[in-house]
Amino acid sequence: MKLKEEDFLEVFYKTGALLKGHFLLTSGRHSDTYFQCAKVLQYPEYTEMVCQVIADKFAHSDIDTIISPAMGGIIVGQEVARLLNKRSIFAEREDKKLLLRRGFNLEKGEKVLVCEDVVTTGGSVFEVLEIVKNYGAYAVGAGYIVDRSNGKVDFGIPQVSTIKMDVRSYLPEECPLCRENITVVKPGSRKITV
Repeated sequence: MKLKEEDFLEVFYKTGALLKGHFLLTSGRHSDTYFQCAKVLQYPEYTEMVCQVIADKFAHSDIDTIISPAMGGIIVGQEVARLLNKRSIFAEREDKKLLLRRGFNLEKGEKVLVCEDVVTTGGSVFEVLEIVKNYGAYAVGAGYIVDRSNGKVDFGIPQVSTIKMDVRSYLPEECPLCRENITVVKPGSRKITV
């Protein structure tokens, strides 16, 4: 049975992963809606369900390795790798820059799929794509659970998301929630000053 986007949204509501308030996003933008995918990914059955969409999209692609940005993308990448029976690696931040550590490497010509949890501006995925390019590897696609841009972010390669939502985000100086003096919260993994 093919699940609909409403079914996936129900999982987000059920697990408390769809939050409302005033949030500082990893991109530095502000929003009244936040997707805490980790709340969904703590349950293996939901992890498999949301990542199956990505795996199905790329099931017939020639892929050697799955690569994800830490932290949010690690579980997504690992699950997609398990479903496709591929190697999984991740890039992590050092001095605010994503890079491969822990002995991870990409070979020239290696075909990779980039996986992430949430895309708003696509910044982390674009950084991973740059890593792939610098190693001489080839990105065959990008898959992520939530597309907050509702399809507006284009990585120039085949891409798929489990959920598309057009959730508004604002530059801090244009944020109506700031003008209302509503306290801003940073719930994600990356350290950003509030």
